Amino acid sequence: MGTVSNLTSLGPPIAAADRDGDRDGDLDRAVQAADAAAQGARVAVRELTELADLERVVALYARIWGRDANPPMTLELLRAFTKAGNYVGGAFDGPALVGACVGFFHAPAEDALHSHIAGVAPETAGRSVGFALKLHQRAWALLRGISEIAWTFDPLVSRNAYFNLAKLAAEPVEYLPNFYGAMADSINGLDDSDRLLVRWRLRDPAVVAACAGAAVPVVAAAEIRAGAAVALEMSEDGTPVPGRLDARTSLVAVPRDIAALRVRDPGLAQRWRTAVREALTALVGDGARVTGFDREGWYVVRRDS
Repeated sequence: MGTVSNLTSLGPPIAAADRDGDRDGDLDRAVQAADAAAQGARVAVRELTELADLERVVALYARIWGRDANPPMTLELLRAFTKAGNYVGGAFDGPALVGACVGFFHAPAEDALHSHIAGVAPETAGRSVGFALKLHQRAWALLRGISEIAWTFDPLVSRNAYFNLAKLAAEPVEYLPNFYGAMADSINGLDDSDRLLVRWRLRDPAVVAACAGAAVPVVAAAEIRAGAAVALEMSEDGTPVPGRLDARTSLVAVPRDIAALRVRDPGLAQRWRTAVREALTALVGDGARVTGFDREGWYVVRRDS
């Protein structure tokens, strides 16, 4: 399946005077990276504005989150978003919509887009459809002169942490306890809705490299050999075990599959929520920064001094 994530599908270009600021070809490279990501995922990615397409987004999200009676996005809101010039993108496998991403602009002075929700059909897992969607969104934003995209994710979801911090090179900037309140759906269950806010600085060299498939991963074992301390680890029976919080580099563990744990042992899942919240907020409150995520399930948190 070829991609349609080219300049035409990304919407109207920014003014020529603004395009002059793209001296290093950032926009062209962003479009090329989006094209390559869509081809690799075997999908076509395009901006969605038609009512029928927006209805399909609502249905896809309702299926992913198990919320048929109360979908995460309504058709009316999506229609208003697109009319106001915000971002709704969709990934297609043939005629089937298999992924969608929705974002809206920050206050004008902030030069940013907030990517509110993204979801991919479970049957396409492992194809990097989410990566293709995010790179299309990045090119769309750069075309409009936007330099940053922000979004939140559940810090307990290991695969999302790896995707956001390692594969996309987004930068965590704030821990938000129980940000949305109760979210009774098949993904969040009855757990608190803690979120980690990240900012994706679209022209940052690390982001450019990540979008080209050249992200530099962090490896927890190498960090330990270099002197990192474990601030939170998992015991043999799967429970969280607090450790040191005073090291220059700290490692914070999360469960391998928090969604399965919420079903199997909700009490233990809540213990992990509290333990990760306490470790990350304590470290960040003491001046440390989350700088990466190891594929095996560890946040890497560093102090600058």
